[in-house]
Amino acid sequence: MFLEFIYPLVKFFTPLNVFQYLTFRSAYAALTTLLICFIFGPGIIEALKRLKVNQSIREDGPATHLKKSGTPTMGGIFIILSVIVSMVLWMDLGSAKVWLTLGAFGAFGLIGFIDDYLKVAKHNSDGLPAWAKLAGQFAIAIAVMIILYASGGDTALYIPFFKNAVIDLGVFWIPFGVILIVGESNAVNFSDGLDGLLAGLLILVFITLTILTYLSGRTDYSSYLGIPYIKEAGELTVFCLAAVGACIGFLWFNAHPADVFMGDVGSLSLGGVIAVISLIIKKEILILIIGGVFVLEIASVVIQVASYKLRKKRVFKMAPLHHHFELSGWAETKVVIRFWILGGLFAIIALSTLKIQ
Repeated sequence: MFLEFIYPLVKFFTPLNVFQYLTFRSAYAALTTLLICFIFGPGIIEALKRLKVNQSIREDGPATHLKKSGTPTMGGIFIILSVIVSMVLWMDLGSAKVWLTLGAFGAFGLIGFIDDYLKVAKHNSDGLPAWAKLAGQFAIAIAVMIILYASGGDTALYIPFFKNAVIDLGVFWIPFGVILIVGESNAVNFSDGLDGLLAGLLILVFITLTILTYLSGRTDYSSYLGIPYIKEAGELTVFCLAAVGACIGFLWFNAHPADVFMGDVGSLSLGGVIAVISLIIKKEILILIIGGVFVLEIASVVIQVASYKLRKKRVFKMAPLHHHFELSGWAETKVVIRFWILGGLFAIIALSTLKIQ
């Protein structure tokens, strides 16, 4: 909004020229979300407490988690709201790709909101039936992929460490993208289980995506690095840094011991939007490295379920993976910090592929 309404005034006041710069708008988008979380976060948390929007703790989980019963959940609401407000202020309102990203972000957030609401209403951790949650996720993912495909989206598949596209999926890019979006959304959701764990990992992922969206939106940098140039990808830099600011603001309240939990409203929306951004900037394979911890988390669930159904034996003490390490004797904060370190390592490896190809 500032770009459309304030920048034209540059002819009267030249310092307003800064509003045309992507880096300026991205930085202040992050600052805006951070301040919104800091200013309104305490009030939202108190409102959630008054409404008794409390987290239901799994009885089969680590015993140390039982003391968290009663902690308010659905804190992802102020992540979503802060990002949307910030984007309306700082984005280019004419960018179709950003509107698509915001639409997917909000739609996945709605599914998470319904799931969280039902958990609170039923006073258990069941929420939406699995089939209903997946149906909603698939519906959103299909809509996103059809829009991307119909708008001339690049259907080629780029593999890290290879300079050129490996294969053009054509129309099969749609089901590929649908599976990626749904899978990433659930992988991020599974990673939400310890104080500060998911917020810290998301900060690392969105910082990495900030770099990639900026490079992909510049003809000079993308040409030099041999990566696809994506028109309007630069505007997604504003979204990514806004998400970084929101996650930092949320982490302030979610650090151990947490004052509020993110809930599915936050994890499903952020996971889904990560996949959507990766598809837009043609990093749909690289995102599996960037979010390597998320891949490990969902893989542990798949392995655990498959092993139990086939052999009646469990591979891990508990899935997702972070609970396995808790039950192995690691303190919650140690698990969180070590997973953050692992997330940072995956981010570094992902960025290194830009020159190793």
